[in-house]
Amino acid sequence: MQKGLKVGLALTGVMILAVGARIGLIYKANHEDVPVKKDPYADIKVDPDNNVFLKKERPDSLADQRAFIGQTLWVSAGGQLDYYADKGNHVDYAHPVGSLLGATPLLIKGVFEEKAPSTGPAVFRIAAGDRHVLLAFTMPKSSDPNTLYATPVGNYDNGRYNFINDNVFFYTDPHKLYNFWPASMWSAIDQHQAVLGMSENQAMMSLGEVTVPDSDNLGNRNVKFDNNGHPLLIQFVNNKAVKITPESPSK
Repeated sequence: MQKGLKVGLALTGVMILAVGARIGLIYKANHEDVPVKKDPYADIKVDPDNNVFLKKERPDSLADQRAFIGQTLWVSAGGQLDYYADKGNHVDYAHPVGSLLGATPLLIKGVFEEKAPSTGPAVFRIAAGDRHVLLAFTMPKSSDPNTLYATPVGNYDNGRYNFINDNVFFYTDPHKLYNFWPASMWSAIDQHQAVLGMSENQAMMSLGEVTVPDSDNLGNRNVKFDNNGHPLLIQFVNNKAVKITPESPSK
């Protein structure tokens, strides 16, 4: 009996030690600082410009275009569209007034159709089709806010209308869409000037979208801006303009 008792006590002691060790391990695990896993997306920087919601209207009829009458649209694709004096629902394609510049507000006054030339600059952005569709507008912030102009926004071809409004206009004031841009930057954009520190998007808003980049590395490359016939070469580093060089128009 003595021997059996000793064996039983020994086994009980081993079990107590095992249970104690197990409890100790559980306590330690519950009270140790758990290593924090690093968020794999924590270091990814998102350009706030990419979070701006750009409204789309997708017009596909003359009625859709007429719905813009009385509204203000702002030019998003600077340097892409020529505009003309509106001579009573008629324009002279051979004599454009100029090219619409970025962030310019247009107060829409009417819609009309016009036969366009088959070739030439007038149909570079929008094919002639059977006829062009033009928006008539005034420019409230110009030196003559009551003068009526017009610009093509699409065509009628092969029995259907084709429009580019969504690609060339903002439907909300870009000053509100990009209200996180500094006031000094907006001042340069409104004067269509290039300044150091501009991002590529800000430079396009200011100088237009007629550009020739030297690589696909957005924000780290050299970009030549046509700038309405006054070319500028801008070097961007980390999406900031670090050097601005005027170039010859023929270069």
